[in-house]
Amino acid sequence: MSHPTAPTGTASHLNNPYGHPLPSYLQADQLGPWGIYLQQVDRVIPYLGHLARWAETLKRPKRALIVDVPIQLDNGTVAHFEGYRVQHNTSRGPGKGGVRFHQDVRLSEVMALSAWMSIKNAAVNVPYGGAKGGIRVDPKTLSRGELERMTRRYTSEIGIIIGPTKDIPAPDVNTNEQIMAWMMDTYSMNEGATATGVVTGKPIDLGGSLGRREATGRGVYTVGVEAAHHIGLDVTHARVAVQGFGNVGGIAGKLFAQAGARVVAVQDHGGTIYRESGLDVPALLAHVALTGSVAGFAHAEVISQDAFWDVDCDILIPAALEQQITAANAGRIQARLVIEGANGPTTPQADDILQERGILVLPDVIANAGGVTVSYFEWVQDFSSFFWSEDEINARLVRIMKEAFAGVWQVAQDHKVSLRTATFIVACKRILHARELRGLYP
Repeated sequence: MSHPTAPTGTASHLNNPYGHPLPSYLQADQLGPWGIYLQQVDRVIPYLGHLARWAETLKRPKRALIVDVPIQLDNGTVAHFEGYRVQHNTSRGPGKGGVRFHQDVRLSEVMALSAWMSIKNAAVNVPYGGAKGGIRVDPKTLSRGELERMTRRYTSEIGIIIGPTKDIPAPDVNTNEQIMAWMMDTYSMNEGATATGVVTGKPIDLGGSLGRREATGRGVYTVGVEAAHHIGLDVTHARVAVQGFGNVGGIAGKLFAQAGARVVAVQDHGGTIYRESGLDVPALLAHVALTGSVAGFAHAEVISQDAFWDVDCDILIPAALEQQITAANAGRIQARLVIEGANGPTTPQADDILQERGILVLPDVIANAGGVTVSYFEWVQDFSSFFWSEDEINARLVRIMKEAFAGVWQVAQDHKVSLRTATFIVACKRILHARELRGLYP
């Protein structure tokens, strides 16, 4: 299997010691998302004990599907978009992971995101494997009708590998409840029966769960408070900087502000704003909902995009896209605690710099697992046709996130490793133990 958008190279240290070398598209001499993931796996192998013999399982996606998505545009012409669905691992259960619509989507990115979903689901111990999907498109260039036709065609194309017990998509970057409704309906029409459990993150009236929209941000806040407590940081007086102010960063920022923290800086695709005394978070959220960006918010100072990394803060929440904290800016970060709301926002080199500087990084694979945890609740509710109250959902979410963090923190102390490596130790052992128990077929 090869593809022009896949990473190539001959990184010999990533070869399989028990068999053939990794194929070129799985290697990581170029530091892209998949390369970052492979480096993270390499760091955890020495802690896996006898399970290390199965470690190559983690470096090879189980299944990667690349599909053509042709649609008729409103002007009558036909446009083709490239779509992906990658199932990284299903040893612990069906694949689970979002679908993103973005002009920078590539196979390497989707592979990495699917792998991080495997780790994330195992870290919080929900019975899922990891999967991810996407279409390389700027959805802002499409009309609503074009967006619906693209979503439905993509769903039909990947329908051969998704399903309530096989692989369950969910919202991600530039996708939402409406996209999930179209995906659920398309799959159901092709199956000849309503299958609400094929996706999560749906509208409430189509089997969605209360609390799902806020779940990722609530999880970021929940484990952030736990981590802050362990390093003696008083959240009620903390200064917080947030990159990305949507469902993740916006909700997390709101919850920290409600706890007494000052949100002093926010950056998104439209600009970067700052206010030493603290931004009015409810007013900012209303402004973003109205305009689509923090740009133009009246009650703040505009600063440069690069100056965001110099902001004096206690907590930094990168909740945008991958590879935002790099070796180039990690030395400038002032925070005591970094909580990764986005997937893969910190490169391995930046991780090392932050650790050397005594800055605690709460990794994405546990910090932003609140979304998939409540997605699991939604899936369970769909199967049983019995739905819980929002208070019940939030209480269950908080309990699971706190328990997962406590386990990871203990492993980090026992092995004297970073929280990221500790999370990978916990998750990889669970995944590979399931692989060992199941054995190989045939």
